[in-house]
Amino acid sequence: MTERLTFDVDTATEYDRGIRRTLPTYDGLVRLSNTALRRRAGENSEVLVIGAGGGNELLEFAEHNPTWAFTAVDPSEPMLKEARVKVEGRFGTERVDYVVGSAGDLPAENSFDAASCLLVLHFIDGVEEKVTLLREIRLRLKPGAPFVIASMAGNRNDPSFDELFGLWRQSWIDRSSLSEAQVLEMEKTVRALSFITGDEIEGLLREAGFGHITQFFQTTFFSGWMCVAD
Repeated sequence: MTERLTFDVDTATEYDRGIRRTLPTYDGLVRLSNTALRRRAGENSEVLVIGAGGGNELLEFAEHNPTWAFTAVDPSEPMLKEARVKVEGRFGTERVDYVVGSAGDLPAENSFDAASCLLVLHFIDGVEEKVTLLREIRLRLKPGAPFVIASMAGNRNDPSFDELFGLWRQSWIDRSSLSEAQVLEMEKTVRALSFITGDEIEGLLREAGFGHITQFFQTTFFSGWMCVAD
């Protein structure tokens, strides 16, 4: 059985370097996600950040939106601790509430003005589990609230899927000290993630209660969408 990714202390420490090798345009994704939210969210917005561990989107959102407040949610306590250290070092302790868990652990009321869920969905096994997460997020958003989501996406039966993995593999070999054998072993773990196609993700968003769905980002097998709560 292929080992699954575990977001422990070691992962939290190495996350920033690893994510930028896995997704070379990661910083652009975070910046565009902020812009997508800013288009529709007003001042003094309460923003829900799902998968906030690591803290990079929190830093971006907080810096460019000084009147926003945040609820940062992540099931990994070490990853959420990493986010807290980063954010409190720059913005203090007043603007972010931290919750170890998932969206379903929050009160089910339409209280948030915007939300993000970056690079989480492919870690959720099964289509029903994915749409459940999206529904839980939707339940906590006010009607018309903007939502941005990014995920790995792809069709395992399409030849382009293997071509993109070839590009991913070569990038790691070129830009890290890992051997080809080590990268191949890591690739097995990544391929074991729960890939569905971009069209399927858009369908799950509609099923969960989101509309005006627009893809705004794609690099290799990573894609991002912006939408609003219907």
